[in-house]
Amino acid sequence: MNRLVRPPSSNTLFARLSQLGLNELIFDQDRIALIAGQVLHDAGEEITTVYFPEDSLVCLSDQSNPNSSHELGLVGRDGLVGVTAMPGNNGSHHTSHLRAIVQKSGNAIKISAVLLQLEIQKNPKIQLALFEYINQFLAQTIQIAACSKFHLLEARLARYLLTTRDHLNSTQFHLTHEFIASSLGVRRVGVTKAAVALQRQGLIRYSRGEIQILDEPGLEAVSCECYRILREISGVRCHQH
Repeated sequence: MNRLVRPPSSNTLFARLSQLGLNELIFDQDRIALIAGQVLHDAGEEITTVYFPEDSLVCLSDQSNPNSSHELGLVGRDGLVGVTAMPGNNGSHHTSHLRAIVQKSGNAIKISAVLLQLEIQKNPKIQLALFEYINQFLAQTIQIAACSKFHLLEARLARYLLTTRDHLNSTQFHLTHEFIASSLGVRRVGVTKAAVALQRQGLIRYSRGEIQILDEPGLEAVSCECYRILREISGVRCHQH
């Protein structure tokens, strides 16, 4: 029986796993649309589905404090949402410790967590590739946690915007003050002041949630060193200049 061959995914991790033998899932996966503000899973929820973003972007945040949230990472075209559903945890149920909320609307590959777990157990190469990604992701979360604790908001915002640019491969995107404030774990008024400061320096243009980076080298100069470190860890770079 002939199977429908779907177009290849622009998610680099999914493409790599497919090359390593994830052939079965290519025909079982679904390409779905994610909407900005959509919660893919919340802290404490069982993960039944994993997502490989393509042109969408997902923000992961810590919800341990009911009064505030803290950004722990962005997942875009290079990764997956639902890393705690990977083998290694005790039991068959895998609970999320983070909230995953869509930052930028777009497409993603959706796969059953159970199906992916079975493939991982059968294929050591896929297992190794995913463990490498998980280690990379943990290194990023540690760096972001340190950034949140030690660096000023203006530098953190610059880093956040640059990282978003790299994941989306675009210097223009939509982000509200409310969403940025929630992601960075700060008050909205703080984000507004930091954004105004970056705009006055001619680094960005920001109007009604529409952001355009005008001076990329200048914004990198304002950002803390965490941006460079995170870029080296992930290997994700913007190629649209």
